[in-house]
Amino acid sequence: MEKENGAKPLSEVEEMTERWHFGHNKAAAAAGGRSIRATLSKVISSVDEKGPRPLIPLGHGDPSVFPSFRTTPIAEEAIVEAVRSAQFNNYAPTNGVLPARRAVAEYLSKDIPYKLSPDDVFLTVGCAQAIDIVIAALARPDANILLPRPGYPMYEARCTFYNVEMRRFDLLPDQGWEIDLDQVEKLADENTVAIVVINPNNPSGSVLKYQHMEEGVFGDVVPVLTLGSISKRWVVPGWRLGWIATTDPKGILRKTKVVDSIRSILDITINPVTFIQGAMPQIIEKTHDDFFKNIIYVLRNASELCYNTIKGIKCIACPHKPEGSMFVMVKLNLSYVVDISDDVDFCFKLAKEESVIICPGSVLEMKNWLRITFAVEPASLKAGLERLKSFCERHEKH
Repeated sequence: MEKENGAKPLSEVEEMTERWHFGHNKAAAAAGGRSIRATLSKVISSVDEKGPRPLIPLGHGDPSVFPSFRTTPIAEEAIVEAVRSAQFNNYAPTNGVLPARRAVAEYLSKDIPYKLSPDDVFLTVGCAQAIDIVIAALARPDANILLPRPGYPMYEARCTFYNVEMRRFDLLPDQGWEIDLDQVEKLADENTVAIVVINPNNPSGSVLKYQHMEEGVFGDVVPVLTLGSISKRWVVPGWRLGWIATTDPKGILRKTKVVDSIRSILDITINPVTFIQGAMPQIIEKTHDDFFKNIIYVLRNASELCYNTIKGIKCIACPHKPEGSMFVMVKLNLSYVVDISDDVDFCFKLAKEESVIICPGSVLEMKNWLRITFAVEPASLKAGLERLKSFCERHEKH
């Protein structure tokens, strides 16, 4: 087919595409391209696979691949027992298997002044689906959600999908990454449907003090939706078992039909694997404190090593020692280096020259910051940090 004005003829595929008005979802593609996974995949692609040194991943958040972070045998045995019982081969109820919801409700009730019931809990395919469902349930014309900066890109992606306005408030690095409450007050209005608080924080590694949290809101003022999973605490991110828990003493979520919306969305989406749900009571109730203490011990030592090593590197600075989570955010000072234009360039060159992967802060809305995970095997962490230091010294401005 010849186009007018002597333009180049269309190919058969181009002609069909033009005639059918066929194309991709640009918003979805853009959101996916800004994800941590997509960004790290691009950084990893710059590593020479035939290089002399193995790749050290200090960018992802999956410690389960390392021997020091294996889950408890209690969890493994619970899964095996649930499978062999033949009681969980069927479809699960929309909101999840009752014993599993009861176990999650009791587990969460230990940390709040309310007693949650199984009806307050909805099981999801990991925390990612919980985020998706909650934003979908809250989405309406002109709605906005307040998101922390730095934060988790999944919230941004889902807001994009559901056409919800994002308004970002800062976490203050020089104040232990506390929430800028004055900024929150200025951003919130009558169309604000939610404020996202991530605690312990990914990516900063901070833990909000109770006094600071009191200055915000709790369930006796506004309803709280708690999103969580067994992924990191039990070191099993691939099991994909998460939850939405409603803390709503005044019944606002039910009166406004937000709970009905969550149920409706669950009716038309996928559910967590049933035998993992069946194993949940044993996983939660029988896991010994020693397991958690050991994981915390390994993480604390790793965070100390990470923090102390960074103090000896001129071009990066850590404003606050990590207290929780598995990550730390560090500030890149470009005035101390040459041949590096920004945080993304830094990460690509580090990967190419040292086979070390870290996450550029730009993907977390923090340009010229870096996110480092210390939830890796201790020997690998030490080697990775030494390579990072060598890289920075090699590019140091003299």
